[in-house]
Amino acid sequence: MSEILRVLGQAAPAAATDVNVYTVPAARATVVSSLVVCNRGTAAGTFRIAVRPAGAAIAALHYLYFGASLAASTTFAVTLGLTLAATDIVTVHASSADFSFSLFGSEVVV
Repeated sequence: MSEILRVLGQAAPAAATDVNVYTVPAARATVVSSLVVCNRGTAAGTFRIAVRPAGAAIAALHYLYFGASLAASTTFAVTLGLTLAATDIVTVHASSADFSFSLFGSEVVV
């Protein structure tokens, strides 16, 4: 097995829109080491982060963060250690188009 350290995904979604920032490729497993959310705007806003196993339709049980507040011109960073299997999806959502999401970690070829 080989491990690939990388930026897993980045997104700057439109306001109030779910966006898939990362889907685990076939024949891979992934460890998400960190997630960074940046509010580039001049007003506070909220964000959501969900993990959808095997590409399941989004549901309440998938949310890691829901309605989390982030002040204007600030960044939220968290170390996660999430383990994901092939076809799992990380989905993000923000209250405004001023948010950026970055996901970092490693993929393991299985």
